[in-house]
Amino acid sequence: MSGFTGGCFCGAVRYEVSGDPVMVRNCHCDDCRKVTGASFATNVFVKLEDLTLLQGELTTFDHVADSGNARAQEFCAKCGTSVFSLGARTPGMKAIRIGTIDDANGLTPMGNVYTARALSFTHVDDTLENSDEMPG
Repeated sequence: MSGFTGGCFCGAVRYEVSGDPVMVRNCHCDDCRKVTGASFATNVFVKLEDLTLLQGELTTFDHVADSGNARAQEFCAKCGTSVFSLGARTPGMKAIRIGTIDDANGLTPMGNVYTARALSFTHVDDTLENSDEMPG
């Protein structure tokens, strides 16, 4: 899926991606559950140079992730939608929350991370690349 657009819940933040995603992964860590309010997060990783913020203001929350690495969460300053995240493990990339993409039907997760923390009712597809924790 080359090129797509997206934005936050209220429409104040809009972005465009000009290239293909580098990877798409579901994350079952505690941080992703809390920041999305869901049982897991599906993160679409794109190169920074392929991502353009078209409009809106983002608020950043810096923290240390479950992996022990520095991480920044970027939210819409108006409605609070979690839009992007950046991490030390993925330099030169941002993770986009799949729920903010206008049409994400062409995207398929390649795997799951932190499956050891997946909620008991969450189905984890065994045919994907899965890891109990963050892969080394």
